[in-house]
Amino acid sequence: MMMRKTSLLLLGAAAGVAVTLIATSPRIVLDGARAQAAAADTYRQLSLFGDVFERVRADYVEKPDDSKLIESAINGMLAGLDPHSSYMDSKSFRDMQVQTRGEFGGLGIEVTMEDGLIKVVAPIDETPAAKAGIMANDIITHLDDEPVQGLTLNQAVEKMRGPENSKIKLKIMRKGQEKPLEVSITRARIQVRSVRSRLEGDDVGFIRITQFNEQTTEGLKKAITDLAAQAGDKLKGYIIDLRNNPGGLLDQAISVSDGFLEKGEIVSTRGRNAEETQRFNARSGDLTKTKPVIVLINGGSASASEIVAGALQDHRRATVIGTRSFGKGSVQTIIPLGSGNGALRLTTARYFTPSGRSIQAKGISPDIEVLQDVPEELKARTDTRGEASLRGHLKAEGDEQTGSQSYIPPDPKDDKALHTALDLIRGIQKNSAYPPNPKTAVPN
Repeated sequence: MMMRKTSLLLLGAAAGVAVTLIATSPRIVLDGARAQAAAADTYRQLSLFGDVFERVRADYVEKPDDSKLIESAINGMLAGLDPHSSYMDSKSFRDMQVQTRGEFGGLGIEVTMEDGLIKVVAPIDETPAAKAGIMANDIITHLDDEPVQGLTLNQAVEKMRGPENSKIKLKIMRKGQEKPLEVSITRARIQVRSVRSRLEGDDVGFIRITQFNEQTTEGLKKAITDLAAQAGDKLKGYIIDLRNNPGGLLDQAISVSDGFLEKGEIVSTRGRNAEETQRFNARSGDLTKTKPVIVLINGGSASASEIVAGALQDHRRATVIGTRSFGKGSVQTIIPLGSGNGALRLTTARYFTPSGRSIQAKGISPDIEVLQDVPEELKARTDTRGEASLRGHLKAEGDEQTGSQSYIPPDPKDDKALHTALDLIRGIQKNSAYPPNPKTAVPN
Protein backbone atom coordinates (compact mmCIF):
# COMPACT_ATOMS: atom_id res chain seq x y z
CA MET A 1 0.00 0.00 0.00
CA MET A 2 1.32 3.42 -0.90
CA MET A 3 0.66 6.56 1.11
CA ARG A 4 0.39 9.69 -0.96
CA LYS A 5 0.22 13.10 0.67
CA THR A 6 -2.85 14.84 -0.67
CA SER A 7 -5.12 17.68 0.28
CA LEU A 8 -8.89 18.02 0.37
CA LEU A 9 -10.22 21.06 -1.37
CA LEU A 10 -13.54 22.83 -1.31
CA LEU A 11 -13.86 25.38 -4.06
CA GLY A 12 -16.46 27.99 -4.88
CA ALA A 13 -15.26 31.07 -6.69
CA ALA A 14 -11.85 30.63 -5.08
CA ALA A 15 -9.76 27.67 -4.03
CA GLY A 16 -8.74 26.21 -0.66
CA VAL A 17 -7.27 23.00 0.72
CA ALA A 18 -7.23 20.90 3.88
CA VAL A 19 -4.28 18.62 4.51
CA THR A 20 -5.07 14.94 4.92
CA LEU A 21 -3.49 11.60 4.15
CA ILE A 22 -5.24 9.30 1.74
CA ALA A 23 -4.18 5.72 1.32
CA THR A 24 -4.44 4.56 -2.27
CA SER A 25 -4.30 0.98 -3.48
CA PRO A 26 -5.11 -0.73 -6.79
CA ARG A 27 -8.78 -1.43 -7.39
CA ILE A 28 -9.80 -4.66 -9.11
CA VAL A 29 -13.08 -3.84 -10.83
CA LEU A 30 -13.15 -6.14 -13.87
CA ASP A 31 -12.68 -9.85 -14.44
CA GLY A 32 -9.56 -10.96 -16.37
CA ALA A 33 -10.90 -11.03 -19.95
CA ARG A 34 -12.84 -7.79 -19.63
CA ALA A 35 -9.88 -6.11 -17.95
CA GLN A 36 -7.60 -7.10 -20.83
CA ALA A 37 -10.08 -5.82 -23.42
CA ALA A 38 -10.53 -2.52 -21.56
CA ALA A 39 -6.75 -2.10 -21.23
CA ALA A 40 -6.24 -2.78 -24.95
CA ASP A 41 -8.87 -0.17 -25.83
CA THR A 42 -7.24 2.36 -23.49
CA TYR A 43 -3.82 1.77 -25.06
CA ARG A 44 -5.31 2.26 -28.53
CA GLN A 45 -6.68 5.63 -27.41
CA LEU A 46 -3.31 6.61 -25.89
CA SER A 47 -1.65 5.61 -29.17
CA LEU A 48 -4.09 7.92 -30.98
CA PHE A 49 -3.09 10.75 -28.63
CA GLY A 50 0.59 10.08 -29.41
CA ASP A 51 -0.12 10.17 -33.16
CA VAL A 52 -1.92 13.53 -32.87
CA PHE A 53 0.83 14.94 -30.65
CA GLU A 54 3.55 13.97 -33.15
CA ARG A 55 1.56 15.35 -36.12
CA VAL A 56 1.09 18.70 -34.33
CA ARG A 57 4.80 18.85 -33.47
CA ALA A 58 5.81 18.09 -37.04
CA ASP A 59 3.28 20.02 -39.14
CA TYR A 60 1.77 22.92 -37.16
CA VAL A 61 2.32 26.27 -38.91
CA GLU A 62 4.63 27.48 -36.11
CA LYS A 63 6.92 25.36 -33.93
CA PRO A 64 4.88 24.58 -30.81
CA ASP A 65 6.19 24.35 -27.24
CA ASP A 66 6.06 20.65 -26.29
CA SER A 67 5.46 21.32 -22.59
CA LYS A 68 2.56 23.68 -23.38
CA LEU A 69 1.02 21.05 -25.65
CA ILE A 70 1.12 18.48 -22.85
CA GLU A 71 -0.21 20.97 -20.27
CA SER A 72 -3.08 21.91 -22.60
CA ALA A 73 -3.89 18.23 -23.15
CA ILE A 74 -3.97 17.61 -19.38
CA ASN A 75 -6.17 20.69 -18.85
CA GLY A 76 -8.51 19.52 -21.60
CA MET A 77 -8.84 16.09 -19.99
CA LEU A 78 -9.64 17.56 -16.57
CA ALA A 79 -11.91 20.32 -17.86
CA GLY A 80 -13.99 17.60 -19.52
CA LEU A 81 -14.74 16.10 -16.09
CA ASP A 82 -16.34 19.02 -14.20
CA PRO A 83 -15.75 22.75 -13.58
CA HIS A 84 -13.63 22.18 -10.45
CA SER A 85 -11.06 19.62 -11.65
CA SER A 86 -7.95 21.21 -13.13
CA TYR A 87 -4.18 21.15 -13.42
CA MET A 88 -2.15 23.75 -11.52
CA ASP A 89 1.35 24.57 -12.71
CA SER A 90 3.99 25.05 -10.03
CA LYS A 91 3.28 28.82 -9.67
CA SER A 92 -0.49 28.33 -9.39
CA PHE A 93 0.12 25.57 -6.83
CA ARG A 94 2.36 27.87 -4.75
CA ASP A 95 -0.20 30.69 -4.94
CA MET A 96 -2.95 28.35 -3.78
CA GLN A 97 -0.82 27.18 -0.84
CA VAL A 98 -0.19 30.81 0.19
CA GLN A 99 -3.89 31.60 -0.02
CA THR A 100 -4.99 28.65 2.07
CA ARG A 101 -2.23 28.99 4.66
CA GLY A 102 -3.44 32.53 5.18
CA GLU A 103 0.05 33.83 5.89
CA PHE A 104 3.02 35.00 3.85
CA GLY A 105 6.07 37.25 3.95
CA GLY A 106 4.92 40.74 3.05
CA LEU A 107 4.14 44.31 4.07
CA GLY A 108 0.61 44.16 5.48
CA ILE A 109 -1.42 46.40 3.18
CA GLU A 110 -4.68 45.82 1.39
CA VAL A 111 -4.39 47.30 -2.12
CA THR A 112 -6.44 47.85 -5.26
CA MET A 113 -5.68 49.04 -8.80
CA GLU A 114 -6.72 52.55 -9.83
CA ASP A 115 -5.78 54.18 -13.16
CA GLY A 116 -2.92 51.74 -13.62
CA LEU A 117 -1.42 52.53 -10.20
CA ILE A 118 -1.62 50.73 -6.87
CA LYS A 119 -3.88 52.38 -4.31
CA VAL A 120 -3.73 51.49 -0.62
CA VAL A 121 -7.15 50.49 0.72
CA ALA A 122 -5.83 50.20 4.28
CA PRO A 123 -2.74 49.11 6.19
CA ILE A 124 -3.32 46.10 8.47
CA ASP A 125 -2.77 46.87 12.16
CA GLU A 126 0.55 45.91 13.73
CA THR A 127 2.26 45.17 10.38
CA PRO A 128 5.41 46.70 8.81
CA ALA A 129 3.25 48.90 6.53
CA ALA A 130 1.28 50.31 9.48
CA LYS A 131 4.47 50.90 11.49
CA ALA A 132 6.08 52.65 8.49
CA GLY A 133 3.18 55.11 8.34
CA ILE A 134 1.52 53.87 5.13
CA MET A 135 -1.98 55.38 4.96
CA ALA A 136 -5.28 54.59 3.24
CA ASN A 137 -5.51 56.22 -0.23
CA ASP A 138 -1.72 56.40 -0.66
CA ILE A 139 -0.78 55.76 -4.30
CA ILE A 140 2.23 53.46 -4.79
CA THR A 141 4.05 54.49 -7.99
CA HIS A 142 7.35 52.58 -7.73
CA LEU A 143 8.59 49.34 -6.13
CA ASP A 144 12.38 49.22 -5.68
CA ASP A 145 12.63 52.10 -8.20
CA GLU A 146 10.65 50.11 -10.81
CA PRO A 147 7.41 51.84 -11.94
CA VAL A 148 4.23 49.88 -11.22
CA GLN A 149 2.54 51.35 -14.32
CA GLY A 150 2.01 48.45 -16.72
CA LEU A 151 1.92 45.76 -14.02
CA THR A 152 -1.26 43.87 -13.18
CA LEU A 153 -2.49 44.01 -9.58
CA ASN A 154 -1.36 40.40 -9.06
CA GLN A 155 2.12 41.15 -10.41
CA ALA A 156 2.46 44.15 -8.11
CA VAL A 157 1.28 42.14 -5.09
CA GLU A 158 3.77 39.40 -5.94
CA LYS A 159 6.60 41.96 -6.00
CA MET A 160 5.57 43.30 -2.59
CA ARG A 161 5.56 39.81 -1.09
CA GLY A 162 8.86 38.14 -0.29
CA PRO A 163 10.92 36.44 2.41
CA GLU A 164 10.63 37.68 5.98
CA ASN A 165 13.30 40.26 6.93
CA SER A 166 13.95 41.21 3.28
CA LYS A 167 13.57 44.89 2.36
CA ILE A 168 11.61 46.75 -0.30
CA LYS A 169 11.52 50.46 -1.18
CA LEU A 170 8.19 52.10 -2.01
CA LYS A 171 7.65 55.45 -3.71
CA ILE A 172 4.34 56.94 -2.64
CA MET A 173 2.17 59.85 -3.77
CA ARG A 174 0.03 61.19 -0.93
CA LYS A 175 -2.74 63.78 -1.19
CA GLY A 176 -1.54 67.09 0.25
CA GLN A 177 2.15 66.23 -0.27
CA GLU A 178 3.84 67.85 -3.26
CA LYS A 179 6.82 65.51 -3.41
CA PRO A 180 6.61 61.72 -3.50
CA LEU A 181 7.58 59.91 -0.29
CA GLU A 182 10.18 57.16 -0.30
CA VAL A 183 9.69 54.49 2.35
CA SER A 184 11.91 51.46 2.99
CA ILE A 185 10.04 48.59 4.66
CA THR A 186 11.29 45.26 6.03
CA ARG A 187 8.89 42.43 5.23
CA ALA A 188 7.45 40.31 8.05
CA ARG A 189 5.07 37.37 8.38
CA ILE A 190 1.58 38.63 7.56
CA GLN A 191 -1.57 36.77 8.55
CA VAL A 192 -4.59 37.19 6.31
CA ARG A 193 -7.64 38.28 8.32
CA SER A 194 -10.37 35.90 7.26
CA VAL A 195 -12.51 36.90 10.27
CA ARG A 196 -13.61 40.43 11.15
CA SER A 197 -15.98 41.33 13.96
CA ARG A 198 -17.77 44.28 15.51
CA LEU A 199 -20.40 44.94 18.14
CA GLU A 200 -23.74 46.06 16.69
CA GLY A 201 -25.10 48.55 19.18
CA ASP A 202 -24.02 47.17 22.53
CA ASP A 203 -25.84 43.85 22.44
CA VAL A 204 -25.24 41.82 19.21
CA GLY A 205 -21.94 40.33 18.04
CA PHE A 206 -21.41 40.54 14.25
CA ILE A 207 -18.76 38.20 12.79
CA ARG A 208 -17.87 38.25 9.09
CA ILE A 209 -15.96 35.24 7.70
CA THR A 210 -14.55 36.03 4.23
CA GLN A 211 -12.83 32.68 3.50
CA PHE A 212 -11.84 29.42 5.18
CA ASN A 213 -8.05 29.37 5.50
CA GLU A 214 -5.76 27.99 8.21
CA GLN A 215 -6.36 31.10 10.36
CA THR A 216 -10.17 31.04 10.33
CA THR A 217 -11.07 28.95 13.40
CA GLU A 218 -8.59 30.81 15.60
CA GLY A 219 -9.96 34.08 14.23
CA LEU A 220 -13.50 32.99 15.10
CA LYS A 221 -12.50 32.04 18.66
CA LYS A 222 -10.80 35.42 19.17
CA ALA A 223 -13.79 37.30 17.73
CA ILE A 224 -16.25 35.55 20.05
CA THR A 225 -14.00 36.11 23.09
CA ASP A 226 -13.53 39.81 22.26
CA LEU A 227 -17.24 40.43 21.59
CA ALA A 228 -18.28 38.65 24.79
CA ALA A 229 -15.80 40.77 26.78
CA GLN A 230 -17.00 44.03 25.16
CA ALA A 231 -20.72 43.36 25.59
CA GLY A 232 -20.67 41.50 28.90
CA ASP A 233 -24.13 40.63 30.20
CA LYS A 234 -25.84 42.70 27.46
CA LEU A 235 -24.89 40.25 24.68
CA LYS A 236 -28.10 38.84 23.15
CA GLY A 237 -26.65 36.75 20.30
CA TYR A 238 -24.38 36.46 17.28
CA ILE A 239 -24.71 37.06 13.53
CA ILE A 240 -22.30 35.01 11.37
CA ASP A 241 -21.98 36.61 7.92
CA LEU A 242 -20.97 34.07 5.23
CA ARG A 243 -22.22 36.09 2.27
CA ASN A 244 -19.99 36.00 -0.82
CA ASN A 245 -17.61 33.65 1.04
CA PRO A 246 -16.37 31.29 -1.73
CA GLY A 247 -15.17 28.53 0.62
CA GLY A 248 -11.75 27.05 1.34
CA LEU A 249 -10.50 24.43 3.73
CA LEU A 250 -12.71 21.45 4.59
CA ASP A 251 -11.20 21.03 8.06
CA GLN A 252 -11.87 24.70 8.84
CA ALA A 253 -15.52 24.42 7.77
CA ILE A 254 -15.80 21.47 10.16
CA SER A 255 -14.09 23.22 13.09
CA VAL A 256 -16.07 26.46 12.59
CA SER A 257 -19.32 24.44 12.63
CA ASP A 258 -18.06 22.55 15.70
CA GLY A 259 -17.64 25.91 17.48
CA PHE A 260 -21.44 26.21 17.70
CA LEU A 261 -22.42 22.55 18.20
CA GLU A 262 -22.25 20.24 21.22
CA LYS A 263 -22.68 16.95 19.36
CA GLY A 264 -23.85 15.29 16.15
CA GLU A 265 -22.66 14.96 12.59
CA ILE A 266 -21.35 18.07 10.82
CA VAL A 267 -20.83 16.72 7.30
CA SER A 268 -20.15 13.48 5.46
CA THR A 269 -18.17 12.97 2.24
CA ARG A 270 -18.90 10.13 -0.17
CA GLY A 271 -16.56 9.05 -2.95
CA ARG A 272 -17.12 6.63 -5.82
CA ASN A 273 -17.01 3.59 -3.52
CA ALA A 274 -19.00 3.08 -0.33
CA GLU A 275 -15.89 2.37 1.75
CA GLU A 276 -14.62 5.89 1.02
CA THR A 277 -17.46 7.51 3.01
CA GLN A 278 -16.21 9.70 5.87
CA ARG A 279 -18.29 11.26 8.64
CA PHE A 280 -17.18 14.23 10.73
CA ASN A 281 -18.80 14.78 14.13
CA ALA A 282 -18.92 17.67 16.60
CA ARG A 283 -17.18 17.55 19.94
CA SER A 284 -18.74 19.08 23.06
CA GLY A 285 -18.15 22.76 23.72
CA ASP A 286 -20.16 25.67 22.28
CA LEU A 287 -17.98 28.79 21.99
CA THR A 288 -21.03 31.05 22.28
CA LYS A 289 -22.33 29.36 25.45
CA THR A 290 -25.60 28.54 23.59
CA LYS A 291 -26.38 32.17 22.69
CA PRO A 292 -28.75 32.57 19.70
CA VAL A 293 -27.03 32.48 16.30
CA ILE A 294 -28.16 33.77 12.89
CA VAL A 295 -26.22 32.90 9.71
CA LEU A 296 -26.35 35.20 6.66
CA ILE A 297 -25.89 33.62 3.19
CA ASN A 298 -26.44 34.64 -0.44
CA GLY A 299 -25.73 33.46 -3.99
CA GLY A 300 -22.00 33.94 -3.48
CA SER A 301 -21.81 31.67 -0.40
CA ALA A 302 -20.21 28.48 -1.68
CA SER A 303 -18.69 25.20 -0.64
CA ALA A 304 -17.20 25.43 2.89
CA SER A 305 -19.70 28.23 3.65
CA GLU A 306 -22.53 25.90 2.65
CA ILE A 307 -21.18 23.15 4.92
CA VAL A 308 -21.35 25.52 7.92
CA ALA A 309 -24.78 26.91 7.01
CA GLY A 310 -26.14 23.41 6.29
CA ALA A 311 -24.83 21.90 9.53
CA LEU A 312 -26.18 24.69 11.74
CA GLN A 313 -29.49 24.69 9.86
CA ASP A 314 -29.99 20.90 10.06
CA HIS A 315 -29.21 20.85 13.80
CA ARG A 316 -31.55 23.84 14.29
CA ARG A 317 -28.65 25.60 15.98
CA ALA A 318 -28.97 28.72 13.82
CA THR A 319 -31.57 30.48 11.69
CA VAL A 320 -30.31 31.02 8.12
CA ILE A 321 -31.29 34.35 6.52
CA GLY A 322 -30.70 35.75 3.01
CA THR A 323 -30.88 34.15 -0.44
CA ARG A 324 -30.16 30.63 -1.72
CA SER A 325 -26.46 29.72 -1.70
CA PHE A 326 -24.25 28.77 -4.68
CA GLY A 327 -24.71 24.97 -4.63
CA LYS A 328 -21.20 23.55 -4.81
CA GLY A 329 -21.51 20.17 -3.12
CA SER A 330 -18.27 18.50 -4.19
CA VAL A 331 -14.84 18.00 -2.64
CA GLN A 332 -11.55 18.19 -4.55
CA THR A 333 -8.34 16.39 -3.66
CA ILE A 334 -5.06 18.19 -4.33
CA ILE A 335 -2.43 15.72 -5.52
CA PRO A 336 1.12 17.15 -5.78
CA LEU A 337 2.89 15.85 -8.91
CA GLY A 338 6.48 16.13 -7.76
CA SER A 339 9.04 18.92 -7.68
CA GLY A 340 8.33 21.61 -10.27
CA ASN A 341 5.37 19.77 -11.78
CA GLY A 342 2.55 21.54 -9.93
CA ALA A 343 -0.49 19.61 -8.74
CA LEU A 344 -3.69 17.93 -9.85
CA ARG A 345 -6.97 19.20 -8.46
CA LEU A 346 -9.46 16.37 -8.83
CA THR A 347 -13.09 16.06 -7.72
CA THR A 348 -13.14 12.92 -5.56
CA ALA A 349 -16.30 13.13 -3.44
CA ARG A 350 -19.66 14.78 -2.87
CA TYR A 351 -20.50 16.09 0.57
CA PHE A 352 -23.78 15.82 2.45
CA THR A 353 -25.27 17.85 5.31
CA PRO A 354 -26.12 16.10 8.62
CA SER A 355 -29.62 15.20 7.41
CA GLY A 356 -28.10 13.46 4.38
CA ARG A 357 -29.01 16.08 1.78
CA SER A 358 -26.70 16.99 -1.08
CA ILE A 359 -26.66 20.67 -1.95
CA GLN A 360 -24.95 20.01 -5.31
CA ALA A 361 -26.49 22.28 -7.99
CA LYS A 362 -29.20 23.29 -5.48
CA GLY A 363 -27.65 25.24 -2.64
CA ILE A 364 -28.88 25.93 0.89
CA SER A 365 -32.31 27.57 1.01
CA PRO A 366 -32.54 30.16 3.81
CA ASP A 367 -35.08 29.73 6.60
CA ILE A 368 -36.06 33.36 6.01
CA GLU A 369 -35.51 34.81 2.53
CA VAL A 370 -34.54 38.49 2.47
CA LEU A 371 -33.92 40.26 -0.84
CA GLN A 372 -31.84 43.42 -0.93
CA ASP A 373 -32.85 46.63 -2.71
CA VAL A 374 -30.39 46.73 -5.61
CA PRO A 375 -29.49 50.04 -7.33
CA GLU A 376 -30.89 50.15 -10.88
CA GLU A 377 -27.46 50.35 -12.52
CA LEU A 378 -26.29 47.18 -10.74
CA LYS A 379 -29.35 44.98 -11.27
CA ALA A 380 -27.88 43.12 -14.24
CA ARG A 381 -24.75 42.18 -12.25
CA THR A 382 -25.94 41.25 -8.78
CA ASP A 383 -27.19 37.71 -9.34
CA THR A 384 -24.76 34.80 -9.10
CA ARG A 385 -25.51 32.11 -11.68
CA GLY A 386 -24.71 29.26 -9.30
CA GLU A 387 -23.21 25.79 -9.69
CA ALA A 388 -26.12 24.50 -11.81
CA SER A 389 -25.27 26.99 -14.57
CA LEU A 390 -21.62 25.84 -14.88
CA ARG A 391 -20.90 23.75 -17.96
CA GLY A 392 -20.21 20.11 -17.08
CA HIS A 393 -21.23 20.38 -13.41
CA LEU A 394 -22.02 17.24 -11.40
CA LYS A 395 -25.76 16.67 -11.59
CA ALA A 396 -28.04 17.20 -8.60
CA GLU A 397 -30.14 14.54 -6.94
CA GLY A 398 -33.57 15.77 -8.08
CA ASP A 399 -34.40 19.25 -9.32
CA GLU A 400 -31.61 21.76 -9.84
CA GLN A 401 -31.71 25.42 -8.79
CA THR A 402 -29.61 28.17 -10.28
CA GLY A 403 -29.17 31.89 -9.82
CA SER A 404 -29.55 33.86 -6.62
CA GLN A 405 -29.00 37.43 -5.48
CA SER A 406 -25.48 38.12 -4.20
CA TYR A 407 -25.57 41.90 -3.62
CA ILE A 408 -24.51 43.29 -0.24
CA PRO A 409 -25.18 47.03 0.24
CA PRO A 410 -21.91 48.87 0.96
CA ASP A 411 -23.54 50.83 3.80
CA PRO A 412 -24.74 48.57 6.66
CA LYS A 413 -27.75 50.84 7.26
CA ASP A 414 -29.13 49.69 3.85
CA ASP A 415 -28.47 45.97 4.56
CA LYS A 416 -31.97 44.44 4.88
CA ALA A 417 -30.69 40.93 5.80
CA LEU A 418 -28.52 42.37 8.59
CA HIS A 419 -31.40 44.45 9.96
CA THR A 420 -33.78 41.49 9.86
CA ALA A 421 -31.23 39.49 11.88
CA LEU A 422 -30.75 42.32 14.39
CA ASP A 423 -34.51 42.83 14.80
CA LEU A 424 -35.07 39.10 15.41
CA ILE A 425 -32.29 38.85 18.02
CA ARG A 426 -33.58 41.99 19.77
CA GLY A 427 -37.20 40.79 19.69
CA ILE A 428 -38.41 43.69 17.49
CA GLN A 429 -39.51 41.25 14.75
CA LYS A 430 -41.07 37.83 15.23
CA ASN A 431 -40.74 34.83 12.93
CA SER A 432 -41.54 31.15 13.43
CA ALA A 433 -38.02 30.26 12.18
CA TYR A 434 -36.38 32.19 15.06
CA PRO A 435 -35.26 31.00 17.47
CA PRO A 436 -34.96 27.57 15.84
CA ASN A 437 -36.23 24.60 17.83
CA PRO A 438 -33.49 21.94 18.29
CA LYS A 439 -36.24 19.33 18.89
CA THR A 440 -37.27 19.71 15.22
CA ALA A 441 -33.75 19.01 13.93
CA VAL A 442 -33.82 16.82 10.83
CA PRO A 443 -32.64 13.30 11.79
CA ASN A 444 -29.82 11.71 9.80
